Amino acid sequence: MAEPVPLTRQDAEYVARLARIALSDAELDLYAKQLADVLRHAAAVSALDTDGVPPTAHPLPLRNVLRPDEPRPCLDRRVVLESAPAAENGRFRVPRILGESP
Repeated sequence: MAEPVPLTRQDAEYVARLARIALSDAELDLYAKQLADVLRHAAAVSALDTDGVPPTAHPLPLRNVLRPDEPRPCLDRRVVLESAPAAENGRFRVPRILGESP
């Protein structure tokens, strides 16, 4: 595996500028090292032999653990609307999105 080109402090400064992040000198030194470590790890992962390995979205078998969506009795509308701060014509009354304050 070829060793990736080392990441310089100037490279980290360039990436921070692209991301519009202001970093102190100490942060630039720290993040340059951390970014270099991440890139080194990514290079090691991409060097792995994955021939014969099927693409997967998740390494573990997953199953839906939600209950079936079946109709069942709900709360009485009158009881729910009695708890609302404001109701009108059997519905919740909410402020208009534009032009009306709460």
